[in-house]
Amino acid sequence: MAAPGARSCSLSGLLPAQTSLEYALLDAVTQQEKDSLVYQYLQKVDGWERDLAVPEFPEGLEWLNTEGPISVYKDLRGKVVLLDFFTYCCINCIHLLPDLHALEHTYSDKDGLLVVGVHSAKFPNEKVLDNIKSAVLRYNITHPVVNDADATLWQELEVSCWPTVVILGPRGNMLFSLMGEGHKDKLLLYTSTALKYYKDRGQIRDARIGIKLYKDSLPPSPLLFPGKVTVDDESDRLVIADSGHHRIVVVGKNGQIQYSIGGPNPGRKDGTFSESTFNSPQGVAIKNNTIYVADTENHLIRKIDLDAELVSTVAGIGIQGTDRDGGAPGEEQPISSPWDVVFGTSAAETQRSDILWIAMAGTHQIWALLLDCGKLPKKNELKKGTCLRFAGSGNEENRNNAYPHKAGFAQPSGLALAAEEPWACLFVADSESSTLRTVSLKDGAVKHLAGGERDPMNLFAFGDVDGVGITAKLQHPLGVAWDKKRSLLYVADSYNHKIKVVDPKTKSCLTLAGTGAASNVVGPGFSESTFNEPGGLCIGENGRLLYVADTNNHQIKVMDLEIKTISVLPVVGSESAVVDGPFLSDRQKTRPKLPRSAPNVCLSPVTASPGQTLQFQLRLELPAGSALTEGASSCWFLTAEGSEWLSEGQPSAGEIESIFNQPTISLQIPGDCLPLEAVVSISVFLYYCSADGGACMMRAILFSQPVQVSETQQACPAPRELRYVF
Repeated sequence: MAAPGARSCSLSGLLPAQTSLEYALLDAVTQQEKDSLVYQYLQKVDGWERDLAVPEFPEGLEWLNTEGPISVYKDLRGKVVLLDFFTYCCINCIHLLPDLHALEHTYSDKDGLLVVGVHSAKFPNEKVLDNIKSAVLRYNITHPVVNDADATLWQELEVSCWPTVVILGPRGNMLFSLMGEGHKDKLLLYTSTALKYYKDRGQIRDARIGIKLYKDSLPPSPLLFPGKVTVDDESDRLVIADSGHHRIVVVGKNGQIQYSIGGPNPGRKDGTFSESTFNSPQGVAIKNNTIYVADTENHLIRKIDLDAELVSTVAGIGIQGTDRDGGAPGEEQPISSPWDVVFGTSAAETQRSDILWIAMAGTHQIWALLLDCGKLPKKNELKKGTCLRFAGSGNEENRNNAYPHKAGFAQPSGLALAAEEPWACLFVADSESSTLRTVSLKDGAVKHLAGGERDPMNLFAFGDVDGVGITAKLQHPLGVAWDKKRSLLYVADSYNHKIKVVDPKTKSCLTLAGTGAASNVVGPGFSESTFNEPGGLCIGENGRLLYVADTNNHQIKVMDLEIKTISVLPVVGSESAVVDGPFLSDRQKTRPKLPRSAPNVCLSPVTASPGQTLQFQLRLELPAGSALTEGASSCWFLTAEGSEWLSEGQPSAGEIESIFNQPTISLQIPGDCLPLEAVVSISVFLYYCSADGGACMMRAILFSQPVQVSETQQACPAPRELRYVF
């Protein structure tokens, strides 16, 4: 429902004016020129005879972080509002959140600004409120979020990609739209100028919106989305990256907390344990009472001195880096999303750990931080503190190569070291290629171990298959641990909710524990136990125990590899937070609503006889370089409105798993069908990401096929090709 006197609209109504503004901004030099251009644009848009008004939020939607439902034309009147159309699995949407957080720190609802997340699900299980609650908690979203499960507002506005931000004026009038990530400067410019413009006109109200944060209603939890865990070989304790609490926890083997460093809120501060802060830390490594931390969302490597009880930064500058080579002193070297760390040595004769290996997920590489003077393979002597690339070109690929800088990784997220012969390598959990790789410590050569496929550009060769080498299939593995005693590699096969074991000699990869169900069943044996996206693991007790960071169950699980039992490490006795809800199987089969912008391709009529089969071959083309979104249910639906019985008992929906191998859709005319005329409709929904990864989109198309059923015997109709280029 739009405001009285407003015109029904979509985002396309903003396009001509906003495009002219953005071209003008390219020529602006000073900030004053930019501010003036946006101010003049607002005068123009605000002066339109009728507003481009956003529809009202439909009644009955589920809300989070509010005291109740919010109305655009009651509660939000007098506010500049940012509508963030997002889906919680989308990495581009996650990248936008820091920009929104920064904006919310600058302006509050008292200043006239409010951000509202409009969750428009990409996958059926993302429509479940409990799953959205998990994402709101994990990503520290504190603004109101509405679960627009049927994408009603998305369709009304003809939004086409995740994320999309729509900026509204104080009358619910649309002012700007921004698609994809990477628009922080524009976001701030447009929002700040809109606030000034409407304050100058006395249209901003300081009325507060009733906020009730979901996280405040949760019971206390000792751990929240723990990402990684490691064993201190020199003492009886574990180090846990309590990622959701933004802290590092050191616990005894009995679970008793000895140190809690950082948290509960994210931050970036060195100093004493009581004042230091982290931001979603992941990898941890400990030796000689010193812990090194991959402080992932701060883009830093941190050092924790347990003796002095001090935290310092040893690599990174606190902002995301794009350098793919490195070579500067650590504290001057920008890095990007480090995900795991492990100790190593620079030479065989060196007994001390003088290298910290880093899984640099953000640049798809393996890096090294020199903890002392030393050498890397094929490198000259390096100074202490140098931070540089060891392997990986920086291209997101599954490419193995004898030359380490020509190899390619895809978001490496887990590391394990096997320094002894004959291995002498780093094991890498390469999450986005769903493979396990090795990096030689002698010459840096990168080789395949298990999972994936031979095509280095195919990052979609995932699954859950026990096998050997390339016949084995994994799905987004995040952690690896080396068992020196048995010469075996344990793997956190995260998105399959399993722990697997690999023999690097034979390349055999087998399920050790987990059923594949995302749940929390503990024992009694490995085969009955379940996990929920385990992210990290480590070996302890001289190879007897395997500790698992069961991330979405908020637990550390302990697997006894000798007697095959599993238990939970009792860090504290309180219950874990609720994170994942039930899967709505009844919604899974519901045909999405076609966007109004979806093209309708009318096909030439076809005549068929009872008993004959009509075949439709999909021949759809995506924009150059684009790829179907991993795991998203691109799909088709066949309907015959008014003649539904035509397709009764036949497949009326299916998935499109590959753009290179599209399905053929069949409809058999019932043998007892009387002469009639009908229209068979085939609607197709494609979810794909752009070539630069900047935005994920949904596109839909409708093919309408007029059909005449004749009692006269007809030649069998030729298959119809359903062609369209998006």
